[in-house]
Amino acid sequence: MAEWIYFIHSPRENFAATMTDEEKEVWSVHFERFQRLLADGVIVLVGPTLGEKNTGIAIFEAPDEEAARRLMNEDPVIAGGYAEGELRPFRISLLRGRD
Repeated sequence: MAEWIYFIHSPRENFAATMTDEEKEVWSVHFERFQRLLADGVIVLVGPTLGEKNTGIAIFEAPDEEAARRLMNEDPVIAGGYAEGELRPFRISLLRGRD
């Protein structure tokens, strides 16, 4: 299984502090999806960067680029146009508790 990372680029600076109610609802569904993917063993790590530029990251496992791209594109915030996704291959070199 290959490792992948996708960046979730929010639509504006200070996004976390300025979300509309509609955006909060979609991002809540996005987070619930990540919780399910974590429980299913797909997700390795997710979280946002803090500060003025709120870029999220998701590190996960998928068998190939097609499956990885599908997982990213099915994210409600990406699919709904609330954020842009950027997919890249990734390799976990060191991981606390594993190495």
